[in-house]
Amino acid sequence: MIRYIRWCAYFCALLLVALLVNIARVQVWESAAYGANPANKRPVIERYAEPRGDVLVDGRPVTSSRDSGQLLRYERTYLNGPLYAPVTGYSSQTYGTSFVERAEDEVLSGTDPGLSAFPLWYDLTRGRPGGGNAATTIRAAMQEAAYAGLAGKRGAVAAVEPATGKILALVSSPSYDPAVLSGTGGRVKGAWERLNADPAKPMLNRALRETYPPGSTFKIVTAAAALDSGVVTDVDAPTETPDPYPLPGTSTLLPNAGTGCQDASMADAVQWSCNTVMAKIGVRVGLRGMVEAARRFGFNEEGLRVPSWVSRSNFDTDMSQDQLALSSIGQFNTKATPLQMAMVAAAVANGGELKAPYLVERTTQDDGSQVRRGDQRTLGRAMTPATALRMQELMVKVVEHGTGRNAAIPGVVVGGKTGTAQHGVGNAGTPYAWFISWAKTEGGAALPGVAVAVVVEDASAVRGDISGNGAAAPIARSVMQAALPAPAPAPAPAPVPTRAPAPTPVPVPAPAAP
Repeated sequence: MIRYIRWCAYFCALLLVALLVNIARVQVWESAAYGANPANKRPVIERYAEPRGDVLVDGRPVTSSRDSGQLLRYERTYLNGPLYAPVTGYSSQTYGTSFVERAEDEVLSGTDPGLSAFPLWYDLTRGRPGGGNAATTIRAAMQEAAYAGLAGKRGAVAAVEPATGKILALVSSPSYDPAVLSGTGGRVKGAWERLNADPAKPMLNRALRETYPPGSTFKIVTAAAALDSGVVTDVDAPTETPDPYPLPGTSTLLPNAGTGCQDASMADAVQWSCNTVMAKIGVRVGLRGMVEAARRFGFNEEGLRVPSWVSRSNFDTDMSQDQLALSSIGQFNTKATPLQMAMVAAAVANGGELKAPYLVERTTQDDGSQVRRGDQRTLGRAMTPATALRMQELMVKVVEHGTGRNAAIPGVVVGGKTGTAQHGVGNAGTPYAWFISWAKTEGGAALPGVAVAVVVEDASAVRGDISGNGAAAPIARSVMQAALPAPAPAPAPAPVPTRAPAPTPVPVPAPAAP
């Protein structure tokens, strides 16, 4: 009898071991597969069981969470959603996340290990800390100025701090309200389909994801390449360039939008945006020199993240001489994002050093304790300090005496470059108006405080480089004004002392005769 009990005990022990092995298999080896199974609703329910952390601008939240009372309890809400949509992106229970909501999702959702000093405790208790916050580098006043300046027109604005790479404004127009995508059901599905079918593409982040021909704003890259390579040693020397300029190896003549470009110097070509002179200079620099110069400014580089990914800006590496001439003035296949062109202006402003742009200043726990800080890093040197100084002088002349007068700000040193990029079959489309610039207060810090790029699609402006002055430069000016402290008012003139009138002499009567 004892033997049978013993065998029964062995069999029960074997069953127990088999059960433990199966539990380990389910909990360890196959847990990821079960968690990713679409039929498993637990991860989704847990994800939305607590309020999501917030995205901050100037230390104040521009997002929040609403208790929907549904199975997926908390939905995302947005303050001034269209204004900040290119920054925050959306957080949707149906369609996932985008931009900062996606890049910092682990912090915002409370699953980042850095949110707790004892992350293993939450694993054991199947809990999680409260969602953390993502503090952005955006400045509200600049964002509002850029958004108001575009006024619903198709286009984008990107502004960065040259010395650090902080993105101070990031606007895409037309925009949309991310809150319409937050929940579930037919309402959200209908909003998604409507936004994606809209020909104006309101969900497209034009500042980061759309590439445009940069037009004459690219002449800043060409001029810097010419100075660095020694092709141009005297910016005021005549270039012996005809007007119009025959593209090398062809019978095509390249014209100018304005007059006075015949045999103009490079300084005058930048100031008045002469296509002929800058095209010839680009050919003289050569394909290898132009490709290398464009690369130093950030063109042709993959993998730029801010932390959201940014579209690659392009400068072709295999071209004929006539194609190189057109590429050197920002046409042919040359394409750039507005952020890329803001980086070009920032490199000039920062003495030639190009800083990596970034959008998240820091991430914090819900009580404000820091989790991670934004990474300030350099992308290298786009040009020598001497070249940068000379380019600053040329860009200041554009604003003070050239094609960019609409960007001038009293009491502020502003450098800029206008541009008009042709597009459409046979350049039949209305031009894209561009303006890139940087600014600093007079007598202020040595390093300029802001660099801006503005593009306005289908701008109703006169064809030619000066159209950037009419459509884009005023927007850049308002953004720069919001970035810089107001110049101190001039001291009131001292009152001029007035001399009191001499007293009227009192007649003294003559003494009486004796």
